[in-house]
Amino acid sequence: MTITVDRDTGTGVAVVTLDRPARHNALTLAMARQLADAWRRFRYEDDVRAIVVTGAGERAFCTGVDRASVAELPQPASPFTIDDPLLAIGPKSNDLWKPVIAAVEGMACGGAFYLLGEADFLIAGEGAEFFDPHTTYGMVSAYESILMAQRMPYGEVARMALMGTAERISAARAHTIGLVSELTVRGGALAAARQAAATIAAYPTEAVQGTVRALWSAREPTRTTALAHAPHLIALGNLPPERQAGLFARRAKSEQGERGEKAEKGEKGEKAEVRLR
Repeated sequence: MTITVDRDTGTGVAVVTLDRPARHNALTLAMARQLADAWRRFRYEDDVRAIVVTGAGERAFCTGVDRASVAELPQPASPFTIDDPLLAIGPKSNDLWKPVIAAVEGMACGGAFYLLGEADFLIAGEGAEFFDPHTTYGMVSAYESILMAQRMPYGEVARMALMGTAERISAARAHTIGLVSELTVRGGALAAARQAAATIAAYPTEAVQGTVRALWSAREPTRTTALAHAPHLIALGNLPPERQAGLFARRAKSEQGERGEKAEKGEKGEKAEVRLR
């Protein structure tokens, strides 16, 4: 299984876990379908009154779509349409109005924002990092930027989207700008999210779901209008797949070289240097 669901009928809380830690919980097409199915099933499960979504391990919440899966999804030639495998992985896109809390540890980037953008609030461990790699690899950050622009100040999301892999937003900075509502010790996000979800699940469910729907309605008109432009922007602005692949290969080779240099200096295991703020 690559998506696991743990239900606690005592508290009314379910935990949805992206479970590919060896691949930084990157999403496959099968996982996208599993997420959509899980959100839709929750609509009929009265015993589940609040949900936490998280990633397995502490290295990453999710690093977006697995590039091997992208190759499985051919795109139409028209610049007016695009098949995006992640469009339906969020709870709101599946008409679920039960509260969803994201518990973030480690990296959260790119396609992870489809989930974070539809969570009601985020709790993060102090080692969490947020970044958007699209521009680095010749891709338009459209859906991701639109979703995060509704969670972050404009300048912050613009900088994150445009700086690509060169810069990451630290958990502390994410908390300061309001992207993260609670900052915990490293590894503590899931427990804190479970506790918050249990508190909410104890309240009358109609009032809770009505509040979730009301909050979302304040953002929905702008979001819907903006998302209508996304397919065209992606079709017009993305480099051809073969040129994107070249950029990925070039960066992977560069990172291997950097790791080799660090190993020679006795610094094995350190990450390629990026600016963290």
